[in-house]
Amino acid sequence: MKRDLVSFALWTPQQLGEVLAQARRLKSGTARASASLAHRSAALIFEEESLRTRVSFEVGIAQLGGHSIFLPQESIGLATRESVHDIGAVLSQYTNLIIARTTRHQACVQLAESARVPVINAMTDLLHPCQILADALTLQELERFNSSTKIAVVGDGNNIVNSWLELAEKFPLHFVLACPAGCEPHPQILEQALASKVSRIEVLQDPQEAARDADVIYTDVWPLSRTGGDEGKRLALFRPYQVNRALLRLAHKDCVVMHRLPANRGEEITGEVIDGKQSVVLRQAENRLHVQNAVMMYLLETRSD
Repeated sequence: MKRDLVSFALWTPQQLGEVLAQARRLKSGTARASASLAHRSAALIFEEESLRTRVSFEVGIAQLGGHSIFLPQESIGLATRESVHDIGAVLSQYTNLIIARTTRHQACVQLAESARVPVINAMTDLLHPCQILADALTLQELERFNSSTKIAVVGDGNNIVNSWLELAEKFPLHFVLACPAGCEPHPQILEQALASKVSRIEVLQDPQEAARDADVIYTDVWPLSRTGGDEGKRLALFRPYQVNRALLRLAHKDCVVMHRLPANRGEEITGEVIDGKQSVVLRQAENRLHVQNAVMMYLLETRSD
């Protein structure tokens, strides 16, 4: 029976731990990428533009011995020209793996339900599991992936936050979100994370309170959707949540700064901070490759019961 990575919901801490451990071995060179995709193909369905996600997956597929087929929305018409179900069923006859970056999370879920091959969520409006696994690997390398490390996300309760909350159901963390009223994460995901009582989770509106004594400060682009596309309202709503030198002074002196990229320098984060010595954004980006290779190997080589 095939396994997917659409969210962390059906994954155990042990399974996610295996993926992270394999990613560390791949990065260090103590393990080599297997030929799990040798003479096989992987389809990449992308509804949106991409740099890190597309390149890291295509390079990783090549390292695993496979061939990637890039399928942009204008080529296949996901849920417009052709149903999601039919696309998943047809691609299962041609390829051995489907990687999907879809605008709607439900489209990724439907692909996984209709496909007979593993499906990886490369980002949806709801979740971004590959990014968060790369972030977890980054924090493991820095010895900061534990319950005593305060991880403060400042800005919007978006797909990054939702995936962090899902991970907080699996591993004990101290996770704090500071966001404007009305910009909270998905209520059901937040409720489940709180109910699990695995991690200490706080949702605040004060970015300074969140940043105080933080070991990690994480930010992401400010969305237009929360303000109905009004640029002025967007800037006014989120401006107090900018990650800058003043905010960093509230955190621990060795606090690291994270951002999934791409970034709008001067908006959610200043240029001096994202390019500064406390920034680990390039390490996060590099770790996408190693984590995704580990995920692909796991899905292709491990069968669920």
